[in-house]
Amino acid sequence: MEPTDLLEQESEQPAGKVPAFQLKGSMLTLTTLELLENDLSAVDEQLAERAAQAPDFFQNAPLILALDKRAPGELPDLAELVAICRRHGLRTLALRCEQEDALAAADALDLAVLPSSIARDRALPSRNTPPEPAKPELLPPRIITTPVRSGQQIYAKHCDLIVTASVSAGAELLADGHIHVYGAMRGRALAGINGNSGARIFCHQLGAELVSIAGQYKIAEDLRRVPAWGAAVQIYLEGEQMHIAAL
Repeated sequence: MEPTDLLEQESEQPAGKVPAFQLKGSMLTLTTLELLENDLSAVDEQLAERAAQAPDFFQNAPLILALDKRAPGELPDLAELVAICRRHGLRTLALRCEQEDALAAADALDLAVLPSSIARDRALPSRNTPPEPAKPELLPPRIITTPVRSGQQIYAKHCDLIVTASVSAGAELLADGHIHVYGAMRGRALAGINGNSGARIFCHQLGAELVSIAGQYKIAEDLRRVPAWGAAVQIYLEGEQMHIAAL
């Protein structure tokens, strides 16, 4: 999922020539299916259960298949896995894996391949390269004082996000740090999107379509079962388990 501010990359055009397109960088919120077992019948059954709980969420949702937790030689039939996901409304866009047999299968299915770790793509500095100055882990919070309307997307990069008004359904909040909503939270809130599992979400009235911390998420169908639904809550992770506690 990505912010409202996009980085435009415009190719130089000869004088008098009208550009036919623009290249824009953006950050999208994508669902990742991280495969833990090779039992595709179990995957099929459990996806069916989740799709029945939230049919709108699964309808034509873009998906990344993450196979990087599977050992070499223990990969499932990728074509069958993609077909199972498609049957339940998920459209596979890319594969996250670095095993040679998986890369070949992804190429045969015309799937993009993402690196398992972004850090592996960064060049290591040479001995003669001076170290970069230390950067602050978090900057001052981004503060929004007006209601966040449906269709709006607000991203707090390297900082917390504080919204002093309500957030409408269809709106989306993203932050590398914590998210605070001093009003009704009816849209989507994704904290710790850079992998910060210590991030938390605070809101005065929980009515969200989706909440997520460091990639762990719950959708509205799950949230409505929480006793604190509609009340003031804090949302946080312990290990990989999401907790929602009344304030």
